[in-house]
Amino acid sequence: MRFAILPVLSILLVGSSSALAQDRLPPIPADALSAEQKAAAEAFLGARQTPVFGPFVPLLRSPELMTNASTMGLHLRYRSVLPLRLSEFIILITAREWTQQLEWHIHAPIALKAGLDPAIVAAIQEGRRPDAMGPEETLVYAFSTELHHNKAVSDTTYARAVQTFGEQAAVEMAGINGYYTLLAMSMNMARTALPEGVSPPLPPLIR
Repeated sequence: MRFAILPVLSILLVGSSSALAQDRLPPIPADALSAEQKAAAEAFLGARQTPVFGPFVPLLRSPELMTNASTMGLHLRYRSVLPLRLSEFIILITAREWTQQLEWHIHAPIALKAGLDPAIVAAIQEGRRPDAMGPEETLVYAFSTELHHNKAVSDTTYARAVQTFGEQAAVEMAGINGYYTLLAMSMNMARTALPEGVSPPLPPLIR
């Protein structure tokens, strides 16, 4: 995955306008929730021990979709057979593909804490292929970028993924890429805001 970074002035202008863009689907006031939305929000709190946040805020407009998306996310985040540093690596690749600021803001610290090399995180943030990756990271990078760019995984990469991680992991790698693409698309559509005072961490990219 190699991109050309826009000139600094363009980055500042686009980043500034993005930061100031109005959130189209902000949190719904508690007294404005429908019965279905309230039930979904309560179920979310029970399952995650936190109120509806981030990508689930716009998704709450479709409460059953939000509930099902949350359930899938809990599996892919916490019950995947992949090591956490690799699943978080996939999430960062996806966030970078979609220039999804909040997704990156949430997951970059988790990836670093899980042991992903800071140089790898910095390279993905800048929109370039990391210079030095271990065998597992190299394979995850190839698998994920092929899916995003080619809409498929080559026979060679697939065979290596199954040999290295197993069939379940290959399915979950595709699932993580797809799931976080869903969240990124939803937040980009909704213009979901970063926390107040946080600058967009991802510069715009051109290919």
